[in-house]
Amino acid sequence: MADKTVTSRGGNVGSALVNTAMLWGINIWPGWQVLPFLTSDMTRVLGIINASLTAGIVANLIFVVIRNRGIMALGNLVVLGIGLAAVLRLWEVFPFDFGDSWSGWPVVARVMLGLGIAGSIIGVLVEIVALFRSPGGSRERARR
Repeated sequence: MADKTVTSRGGNVGSALVNTAMLWGINIWPGWQVLPFLTSDMTRVLGIINASLTAGIVANLIFVVIRNRGIMALGNLVVLGIGLAAVLRLWEVFPFDFGDSWSGWPVVARVMLGLGIAGSIIGVLVEIVALFRSPGGSRERARR
């Protein structure tokens, strides 16, 4: 059990570091503009992408300190919700232009975004169950 806690905390720190690096890479260096397939419409989705990464950083740092299943489920729900909003916005704006390269890239991008949407929805459902099954959740209150 102690090994799992160490791994989970290490995983939370690692996730926070990866999200921080992505936030830095997208906004500061080298910046999203270096990717030739992203259009200027990327600025229309950048805010929600930054919010999603920031929420992930904050949640994972909280999880390092607080190891409560209910709090973690709630935090994951927030992160998943903002992430889902970001992927839906990417779907709507579709700030991609693959130029004269293979004509299948837009379809591949849509499929990947669709998988992200489906995965986020499944994740939300899993975290809702985890929230209600956590100590102090509705099941515990009903027993009292």
